[in-house]
Amino acid sequence: MSVLMSQEIERYARHLVLPEIGGAGQQKLRAARVLVVGAGGLGSPVLEYCAAAGIGTLRIADDDAVDLSNLQRQVIHSSEAVGMPKAQSAAARIAALNPHVSVEARARRFDQRSAQSLLTGVDVAVDGSDNFETRTLLAESCAKLRIPLVTAAVGRFDGTVTTLTPWEGPSWADLFPQAPPDGVVPSCAEAGIVGALTGIIGTIQAMEVIKLIAGVGEPLVGRLLMVDALNMRFETVTYGERMNG
Repeated sequence: MSVLMSQEIERYARHLVLPEIGGAGQQKLRAARVLVVGAGGLGSPVLEYCAAAGIGTLRIADDDAVDLSNLQRQVIHSSEAVGMPKAQSAAARIAALNPHVSVEARARRFDQRSAQSLLTGVDVAVDGSDNFETRTLLAESCAKLRIPLVTAAVGRFDGTVTTLTPWEGPSWADLFPQAPPDGVVPSCAEAGIVGALTGIIGTIQAMEVIKLIAGVGEPLVGRLLMVDALNMRFETVTYGERMNG
């Protein structure tokens, strides 16, 4: 790995003094490529904090455009970005935040046709999508390629986060043996969502990404973190193999 430049040493000084990260960990962050599926409510804090942390390459996959109703929670976008592709708007914000980070903006939906190309060369993937079908496909695709996945979901005042490395722990199928029936899980447009919740959950996802790349701490593998923001309660439940281990 190449030596950190003087500007990077100053920028990441608070990381460098952490024994758990230090210079070696920061170099790992700089060398990493992370795919973030969705540049919306969850993707916004994930992208901003991963960029601020110095993750070298951020690949953004989102085929949507910025809408005025997004701005209540999708803080990576500005009012001037309304109508722009989200991937392009997010890339502009990252460039302004940290010029040392390379951005690969892909105005594409993560689906069967794009999954392979979007995941090629990726070290960690992050799920910021808004539907169960995409989450399932992303989880299954990452499992086949042995790519760690940090996945989350939010609605109203509640959120969940977990990290999947099924070659050494529980899988998506352990967490969700079957898809919920149609209509059971309403969209944010139907049920509403408090904007700050996506910040809470998204920054937890970013923390998981940093830990996975730097190789520190205990990721949420086999553990589902559940957040009740209305009453500010955090609970963790185990699932899959850990329940029997």
